[in-house]
Amino acid sequence: MKTPSLTSPPFPPADAAHPAAPTVSDALAQHIGQAVRAQGGWIGFDTFMALALYTPGLGYYAADLPKFGAMPGAPGGAPGSDFVTAPEISPLFGYALARQVAQALQATGTDEVWEFGAGTGALAEQVLSALREMQVPLARYTIVDLSGSLRARQQSRLAPFGDQVQWVSELPAQMRGVVLGNELIDAMPVQLLSRVGGVWHERGVVLAAGGEAADGAAPAIDAFAWSDRPTALRPPAEIEGDHDYLTEIHPQSEAFVRTLAQRMERGAVFLLDYGFPEAEYYHPQRHMGTVMCHQAHRSDADPLVCVGEKDITAHVNFTALALAAQDAGLEVLGYTSQAHFLINCGLVDLMQAAALPVRASAQRLILEHEMGELFKAIALGVGAQWQPLGFGRGDRMHRL
Repeated sequence: MKTPSLTSPPFPPADAAHPAAPTVSDALAQHIGQAVRAQGGWIGFDTFMALALYTPGLGYYAADLPKFGAMPGAPGGAPGSDFVTAPEISPLFGYALARQVAQALQATGTDEVWEFGAGTGALAEQVLSALREMQVPLARYTIVDLSGSLRARQQSRLAPFGDQVQWVSELPAQMRGVVLGNELIDAMPVQLLSRVGGVWHERGVVLAAGGEAADGAAPAIDAFAWSDRPTALRPPAEIEGDHDYLTEIHPQSEAFVRTLAQRMERGAVFLLDYGFPEAEYYHPQRHMGTVMCHQAHRSDADPLVCVGEKDITAHVNFTALALAAQDAGLEVLGYTSQAHFLINCGLVDLMQAAALPVRASAQRLILEHEMGELFKAIALGVGAQWQPLGFGRGDRMHRL
């Protein structure tokens, strides 16, 4: 479960260097090092994060690593996995979400589901099974995933659904249907902004001291360090106080929402992830940022080591997503905690009908100290206004 704490561990200062560890992906480190040199010796953290996660064949999500799986020692856990998401915690997550999908398909007059970043395929399997049991007409379930290794896992898992499931690596010019994204936005690259001595900087990545050989040639393994540059960029909210402050802005996730708005002719979007509305995201006390890494079911705050061997994430600014959606022509249909969303979608009824072990695991989805409060759900739509099932009670749009 990717659930970083509300108060992240201290983030390394800008001048902290990190010598390469033996476990670092040498090829990826050298690839990123070449990118640093090509850009004059400095790259923004968003570029570093994109390369670390998505470089073809080398990045964390593009390489053949287990990534998703049950907690260590749990039945069916993938050896060497780094984290577990809601569909792996309980199948009732997908069954509850499917009730929302069924309503959305009917309300929008569409018959296709699009899932971005489908992970192990567990959520797709649950939603497809539930829709089939509810006899909901569905023409296609299309998965958009850049990871070849994850696509192979998905294809094996979803083989019983035949040609109803399709895979694409890019979006068509026009889309209709219901879009799902579970723990999708947190893995989109972010820019780091640091206020030091009252002056705002963009925090980027350079080669660590000693990263060049005597003849100027690149070393066998590059190591990386933080470096700040003055910038005109600012967080979208004023940060009270004059203390040093580190935070993120999210241009790529906002661009993703705008792209959906441009392509969608009719339909709805449901995004579930951990994060905050803007006032909480840029609270003066959250001065160490939210960037976290996940490896072997442990979290750390240093993305510059073990590059390509661990996930890198940041919390979601749901206010920014909502504003980007509205500016691009989408309607914000609802925003609430994951607990309220799943309960509104009938999770409690599903739990009551399930065996005790299933009920116990499903509780983690809604308990406040587990996933219930830190994780949020937001719904966006294009077309006629309607009330999504998952936001009938406890809607928090007024907090965005």
